[in-house]
Amino acid sequence: MTDQAPEKLDVIAVGAHPDDVEIAVGGTLARLVQQGYKVGIVDLTDGEPTPLSPGPDVRLAEAREAARILGVQVRVTLDLPNRKLFDSFEARVALAKVFRKHKPTIVMGIHDKTPMASPDHWQAMQITDAGIFYSRLTKWDDQFDHLPPHTVKHQLWFPLGFPLARSPQPSQFVVDISETLSVKLEAIRAYKTQFPPAKDRVYPLIEGYSRLLGQSAGFQAGELFYATSLLGVKDLVDFISVRTPVRTPLERAEG
Repeated sequence: MTDQAPEKLDVIAVGAHPDDVEIAVGGTLARLVQQGYKVGIVDLTDGEPTPLSPGPDVRLAEAREAARILGVQVRVTLDLPNRKLFDSFEARVALAKVFRKHKPTIVMGIHDKTPMASPDHWQAMQITDAGIFYSRLTKWDDQFDHLPPHTVKHQLWFPLGFPLARSPQPSQFVVDISETLSVKLEAIRAYKTQFPPAKDRVYPLIEGYSRLLGQSAGFQAGELFYATSLLGVKDLVDFISVRTPVRTPLERAEG
C-alpha cells in the first residue's frame, strides 16, 4: 500500500483503478482543493496488468502525477487484485482501515455497474459501501489494527461513464467544475499508458459530457453525483438562485 503521512481528510474518493476517480470526479476534487479542503483518493487496485502499460511502477507513477495535478493531499493504493477484485471481508477491512486512519467527513464511490467495461467497478461500489459501515463498528478493534472507529457522516455516489440513458436518480445534483475542467483533463492525460494517441477521442468525449452536465445546471461544466439520502433545503430562494438552468431548444422555440 502506497500512502503519505496520515492526516485527517474532508473527502475521500474511491475507485477500482487509477484513473477511475479522475475520469468521474477529477474536476470536483480539484475544486475542493482550491477551496481549501483536504482531499484523498483511494485506488483499490494498481490497475495492472493492462494492455499498454509496461508494469505497476509506471501506472503508479502516472497516478502520482495525476494526484499532483489535482492537488490532492493523499493517495492510497490498496494491495487488492485487478481483474480479480471481489467484495470480500478482507477488501472491506482494508478500505475501512483507510477511513479509520484519515477520518473523512465525506466518502465518494462508484455508483453502478459499467456494462461492457470492467466488473471491478461494481465490486468497488460494494466494497466502498461496506467499508463505510465497517469503519464505524465498535468491539472489533483487532480486525482493524486497533485503529479507533470512525463514522463517515456523508456518502456520495458518482457514475463512471456516461449514463445519459439511465432513469433519473433521487437527490442527484451537479457540481460546478467550470474552473477546473482543464485540470481534470490534464490529470487524465497523466495516464499515458491508458490513453495513448490512438485513444485521443476520449478527451473530447469527457469534456463534452462535462459541459452537457454543467450547462444543464447553469454552469459551463459539471460532474454528476447521487446522494444516498434526500437533500434538505433551508433557504429555497438562495438554493434556486444559485443556478440558472439552461432552457431547452423547445422552451426557446416557445419564446
